[in-house]
Amino acid sequence: MKLEQALEEQYEERGDGHIGSASETPIREDAFALSDQEKIEKIQENVRDIMQTLGLDLTDDSLSGTPKRVAKMFVKEIFGGLHPDRKPKSSTFENKYKYGEMLVEKNIVVYSTCEHHLLPIVGRAHVAYISNGRVVGLSKMNRIVDYYAKRPQVQERMNIQIVKELQRVLGTEDVACVIDAKHLCVNSRGIRDIESSTVTAEYGGKFKEESVRREFLDYINLDTEF
Repeated sequence: MKLEQALEEQYEERGDGHIGSASETPIREDAFALSDQEKIEKIQENVRDIMQTLGLDLTDDSLSGTPKRVAKMFVKEIFGGLHPDRKPKSSTFENKYKYGEMLVEKNIVVYSTCEHHLLPIVGRAHVAYISNGRVVGLSKMNRIVDYYAKRPQVQERMNIQIVKELQRVLGTEDVACVIDAKHLCVNSRGIRDIESSTVTAEYGGKFKEESVRREFLDYINLDTEF
């Protein structure tokens, strides 16, 4: 019993410490062997088992449809970013107007899920790049953030994945991303601190220079409410 309790405490500490295994989401090789519909059917039964174990009456009108709703939500919505076919197509264009300064897309809404407790992560991402001859549509930056958010995540990893994808798309190392988010695994359980948020950053290329990084952070702090 003491060993079981010690292991449980160890897992809790790891979760609270945001330990991630790598910059890539840990996905099995056979992750997409099942179709979306097959996954929904299996998850639906699993959710049903969990609810029944908790003692809930699934014949109640309010609960009878919950297993299917949760399964569809997992596969089609909040974990939809696990499937590579859903990665946004990010076409780039020649920077014909020769804009050579920083471009910042700020206050991108982030809805993600903590991979340790499967509770929501809600916040904002601020993304920037300096063109080396190619530009990308503004909405594509939002879509890339949304794609990597829609999976079980560690915030630090999400930062890295967003930056790496934009570096790949734009063909430049000069990309940065800052995320400020609330984790409901902290806000609604455990310590239950509703005020705290987590800020993480990933800087590439020129953004590692203090002056460039400072410019980016100044843009983030601009009052742009309309």
